[in-house]
Parts: sequence; structure tokens; C-alpha cells
Amino acid sequence: MTVSSGSPQLQPLLDKLHSAGTAETVRFAVEDIAAAQLVEAVPILIEVLGYNNPGAAVAAVDGLITIGEPAVMPLMELLDGFNYGARAWALRALAGIGDPRGIDLLVKAAVEDFALSVRRAAARGVGKLHWQEFSGEGDRVAAQSKALETLIQVCDDPEWVVRYAAVTGLEALGHALESQLADERPHLIARLETVVLGDEAPALQARAKLALQRMA
Repeated sequence: MTVSSGSPQLQPLLDKLHSAGTAETVRFAVEDIAAAQLVEAVPILIEVLGYNNPGAAVAAVDGLITIGEPAVMPLMELLDGFNYGARAWALRALAGIGDPRGIDLLVKAAVEDFALSVRRAAARGVGKLHWQEFSGEGDRVAAQSKALETLIQVCDDPEWVVRYAAVTGLEALGHALESQLADERPHLIARLETVVLGDEAPALQARAKLALQRMA
């Protein structure tokens, strides 16, 4: 463990983490750190994403999402280029926060990352950004157009779980689509209809059908 803090609130929580001897006690310690909602805990929560401890990683992601905006830049700057598991968890956190600054990173990861867990996390996040937080209408329209293009592309991903994430993203985007992009809505609907009729995964066909029903 390399992170330390002079914070009177955080230091006892770090001490508990330092002394944890099992995966379960590590998870408990991370849950306590996350529950404290301390901005100064962001670096340690990001570090936890690289542990081989899914329970601790889930707690860390939840904590980062709760902290919100202050965690965005550290997540983007400390994204692990070598540990794809940590990268997937970090993108889950970014997706959960929904900050507009994450769009380029999410789009790139959804299309290009070699790890399916990373692509899945990124695709899910692309459609669920907090569009109201973009600085202006023009930025929002441009971002939604980029998101739509990306998710339509990801519907051709070789892994069905990634395609599933793209479908959920398309549904979320369909509900939020700006009026200036009304002409693009038929493309979104058509892509979901193609999934219903032609995807090899029955679960994905059913999910795309549900998305169409909800958007009707």
C-alpha cells in the first residue's frame, strides 16, 4: 500500500486497510472508506480497483460514484493501461458518475480495447452520460451524435455481452436524444430492430425488443 494521508478522518480507515489480512477484511475496510465519502480517499479507492478482490472493487466503484465529480480527473489520469481488470472497474466508475469529460475515453474504450470487460463497461457508460451537464446545446448535440455512432458500431462487437451493453446504451440515449438529432432516431430504431431479428444471442434479441417497446 503506497497511499497515506494526514486526514484525521481518513487515516484510521487506511490503518484498518493496512492491517487487513484476508480478502473479506480488505473488502470491509474498503466499504468503510467508501462510506466516508471523503474526496481525499479517491486515490486509494482507485488503487483498490487493481486488487484481485472483486468485492473490494465493487465497494471502491460505489464510493467513487458517490464522491462524483472530484473523482473524474483522477480516474482518467490514473487509468491503468496494463491491468485490464482495473481499467474495467475504473470505466464502470466513470460511467456511473456520467461526467461529460469521460466521453472520449469511454468512446475509445468501447470500440478499441482488447478486453471485453472494458468494452462492456465503456459501452454501457456511453449511453448514460449526464447530457444536461454538457456546457452548451452544441456540445450536447455533438456528444450525442458521437455516442450514437459508437453504440451502433459496438452492436457488431464479437462478444454478445458487449453488444448487450450497447443495446442498453442505445435505449438510454434514445430517451435523451436532442431534438436536433431527431433525424437520427430512425437509425437508432433500425439498429435495435436488426438486433431483434438477426442477433445470434436470444437474450440480446429479447433485450433489444424490450428497448424498442420502452421507446415506443
